[in-house]
Amino acid sequence: MELPDSITTCLSQPVHYVICKLGFEKKDTYDINNILSGNGEVCWRAVSEHVCYLESGQSVDYIKSIRSLGPVCESVNSYFKSLTKEQFVIQYASWFHWTNCTEVFLEVFDVLQSTQATEVALGLMKLTSCLERALGDVYLLKGNDCPFLLRDLLASEQLADVFGQAVMNVLRVFIGSPHGLNLRNVLWHGFASPQEIPAKYCAMLLFLTAGLGQLLQTYLLQTKGVLVHRPYVIFISLEELDAFPDLNSEILSIAEELVKLSSFVLKIMLPFWIAALTAFKQSRYADSVILLLPQLEAGLRLLFTTTNKCPNRLLTAEVNFCLKILYCWCVFPQDFLWDFLNHQEGPRIRDRLSHGEINLETFPREIANQIVGFAITILCRFSDEDVFSLKCQILFFSPLFLRLEGNAETNTLILMVSEIISQLQHYMPQNCCSSDDPINSVLTERLLVELSDTRICTLYSPRPVLEAVVVLRKISAQCHQVSQQVIAGAGLRYAQWLNKSLRSRQRHNYGRMLNSIKFLSPVLRLILLMITLELVSVHSVSKKNPFDYQQYLKFLKSVLQYTENLVTYTSPDKNKWDETMELTKKTLIKIKKISDRKLMLMHLPT
Repeated sequence: MELPDSITTCLSQPVHYVICKLGFEKKDTYDINNILSGNGEVCWRAVSEHVCYLESGQSVDYIKSIRSLGPVCESVNSYFKSLTKEQFVIQYASWFHWTNCTEVFLEVFDVLQSTQATEVALGLMKLTSCLERALGDVYLLKGNDCPFLLRDLLASEQLADVFGQAVMNVLRVFIGSPHGLNLRNVLWHGFASPQEIPAKYCAMLLFLTAGLGQLLQTYLLQTKGVLVHRPYVIFISLEELDAFPDLNSEILSIAEELVKLSSFVLKIMLPFWIAALTAFKQSRYADSVILLLPQLEAGLRLLFTTTNKCPNRLLTAEVNFCLKILYCWCVFPQDFLWDFLNHQEGPRIRDRLSHGEINLETFPREIANQIVGFAITILCRFSDEDVFSLKCQILFFSPLFLRLEGNAETNTLILMVSEIISQLQHYMPQNCCSSDDPINSVLTERLLVELSDTRICTLYSPRPVLEAVVVLRKISAQCHQVSQQVIAGAGLRYAQWLNKSLRSRQRHNYGRMLNSIKFLSPVLRLILLMITLELVSVHSVSKKNPFDYQQYLKFLKSVLQYTENLVTYTSPDKNKWDETMELTKKTLIKIKKISDRKLMLMHLPT
């Protein structure tokens, strides 16, 4: 995918004009004292006088309002810059308590003192998120079902009853209306680059939020009402979301270089990517994800418009539409984003973050790790050949893009199986031995068929023989059930994968299943070979003394217990593939020990 270097903005021409130029056309200097009383309260009447209306008198004239409010915003920004943090806290902190996010708004004040444009954009995204959540809590003072969309919330009669329609119209100039500045949407959907968001609008929204707190306090005193804050969303079973391993400093350092080279990243958005990776390294996980999600959407739009040769859609295409269309590169990346962003039973990270449903201070590292891990993998996917070495260092950690390669533990188990089978070959018929590949050899299958045809007479056999035969048969039955379960499960998951109907957790389990099959298949072959050889020699068990016999029977029962556990772990409702690996390792060590000491029946002299 080639990157159009000519792209200097993702804002359409009208939107770019409204955000970047319109509010700067009036050069008047506005006196802050016109909208700020002596005790620090916002004079809403003076602010609302700058909202202009169309000739009908009902609808807001957003163009004239933004132009008129421009100098007011500039004055508020200058005023905040003149305050120390201590002065700001003393005068305004209490007016943010109604949001239940006081610390976030105090951080936004710090941002206004910063020269980093990415920090202003981040502060504005966090501010609008928390403000929307708080306004929803206020809505529930008078209504039942809080509107999902911010524009519907701001246009509601319930909020107009509490704050006044004129106040709500002021807010709609800045957020919520596609005809106004619409700051929340252009940022959260990845349209605005860092330099395109004037800091004065962030300052104005901070100022207005404090003013809303003042109005709400008066309303609650008059109505004797109590504002109840809805609980935050709490994520449970975070391990089910794992698709990427834990990111370390080495991978993050590589990612910082890769982000400068990947064609998935618009150059004008590069500061956002760098800031997101920096935030993750600083353990600011909510900040990292808030910065990154809009950029993933911007990258998807770029991919969509480039693939479908419709560059004009770069300014308009919605992420949901892109996700539905983008089957051109790989189903797994699309499904991952769909699960994380849209799936109703999934975490819906962007919705919940942008609507203020998540406590930013306790945002889980596990979720941030998955989003950043996905982003790094996408960067690799859309990098050119010059960074192939970087791909090699990063792509190994993504099970969503790479075919499953056997890991070290799997290879160790397979090696152990091979060693044990090599030892058992000394007790097989000569025409059924193969030193090239003792595990997968056709000769091994021939051996099992030949040995299975051997008739074992148990009539009038002593009790030890009967006990051994019963356990060996039970082991065989359990192995058969495990094999049936795994084959059926793998077939079902493969069909679901082809139909693109697997969710994140199911794909993760499917990947672990495929990895487990690599060692389960040879292990089951080994056990079947071992019990078949033991069954052929079962009458030799009478040669063991009572102590040795009990030890031998104990060994067989431990193998039986292992196969019974396999039946449970590989069942569709368990999917305990990681536990299967650990269990198998312990059992193979036990079998190897018995084989080394030559304590099986096949080892006894005939």
